[in-house]
Amino acid sequence: ADLGQQIADYAMKFIGNPYVYGGTSLTNGADCSGFVQSVYKHFGISLPRHSGDQGKSGRAVDGLSNAKPGDLIWYSGHIGIYIGNGEVIHASSTRVGVVKTPLSASGWTHWLQIPYIYYPEGAGT
Repeated sequence: ADLGQQIADYAMKFIGNPYVYGGTSLTNGADCSGFVQSVYKHFGISLPRHSGDQGKSGRAVDGLSNAKPGDLIWYSGHIGIYIGNGEVIHASSTRVGVVKTPLSASGWTHWLQIPYIYYPEGAGT
């Protein structure tokens, strides 16, 4: 599998693990950006700690139709990893922890791609 698919597959191993504000542990708990940072770190990819900084690290993919597994989905204040089929995996909340969510249900509108780091159009401008 290509790197993006490997990243998505690896992230899926942590579904059900806890959300911990400020956390970066994939097993003991992470917040959204800590989850993303730690998943990518496993593949030797260094990302900033906070979702806003992660989102300003690149440029936009042109819409969900061009998103691939391993791309990052970001909006102000939250970030997750696209896993394909219109779904994202993310550290959502203390109530549900790390979950898989359909993008159609979550209101996510921006697409990032890592390791070819992209960020949403207009972000950081």
